Amino acid sequence: MEFDALLLLSFGGPEAPEHVMPFLENVTQGRGIPRERLASVAEHYLHFGGVSPINAINRALIRAIEAEIDLPVYFGNRNWAPYVEDTVASMRDNGIRRAAVFATSAWGGYSSCTQYVEDIARARTAAGDGAPELVRLRQYYDHPLFVEMFTEAIGAAAQTVPDGARLVFTAHSIPLAARSRCGPDLYSRQVAHASRLVATAAGYDDYDQVWQSRSGPPQVPWLEPDVADHLTALAEGGTKAVIVCPIGFVADHIEVVWDLDYELRQQAEKLGIAFARAATPNADPRFAGLVVDLIDELRTGREPVRVAGPDMPALQGFSVDGVVCTPNCG
Repeated sequence: MEFDALLLLSFGGPEAPEHVMPFLENVTQGRGIPRERLASVAEHYLHFGGVSPINAINRALIRAIEAEIDLPVYFGNRNWAPYVEDTVASMRDNGIRRAAVFATSAWGGYSSCTQYVEDIARARTAAGDGAPELVRLRQYYDHPLFVEMFTEAIGAAAQTVPDGARLVFTAHSIPLAARSRCGPDLYSRQVAHASRLVATAAGYDDYDQVWQSRSGPPQVPWLEPDVADHLTALAEGGTKAVIVCPIGFVADHIEVVWDLDYELRQQAEKLGIAFARAATPNADPRFAGLVVDLIDELRTGREPVRVAGPDMPALQGFSVDGVVCTPNCG
């Protein structure tokens, strides 16, 4: 399978204070979220000047990819400019016929995978006749470079806290009602598998894996334990230092820089716990290499490279033109 472009597809984020509320309205469209709740979340972004880190990180990642690949790289978002619909229209106008699509989520499940497939379908429909064929690259939570980057980040974080720090992996929680929407416990099994791979590579036999950043009404159950509740439990059990690894995030989303670096760090200080947060891949050149490797899998037809381990989830295949590949999830 040959390509004449790459599309980096991401969530999007505001880049000025006046963008924050319109961005949050885009994210929550049709969900009936009260405006006062949006205003509360907006404060997280306004704490950083109304700018999410994510677009700048993605642009830096694109530059790193361009240094390694012989294809033009386009950038499109779901919830903020550059919108994927506009980007795909530009690709059409530039004569792009088939493009690989790299989504900035390593995981399966609805919000982590299927929504990106829906973005692809919507953008092609908006572009109309002449829209390029868009081939979404596979999930990559167990790619050797993914494991290597988080393993190295844990090692660097461990240098900043006392010996014996408790290792805690965290990922974005989802409602229990959605946990098997795209395969039985698919997302949580993948997160557990990746956490085990990284912990083993980093030399940890014992660690915790928790969830964070839940939203919505408190009566709706989400994956637990929550990272903040878990930190309190660790303190009550005598833990004196923690290393928090945001395994569920490939970049410094607001859920990382606010929920972990700001709120959780403050909580750790109040509890008397030394706190270190492991870095995310962001625009690491190895992350760019991971993208190129996923493209090469399809260009050459070779077997995907994965880190093997016990209870290894089934390989998630790519999808073409917004066709949901749920039947292949397992």
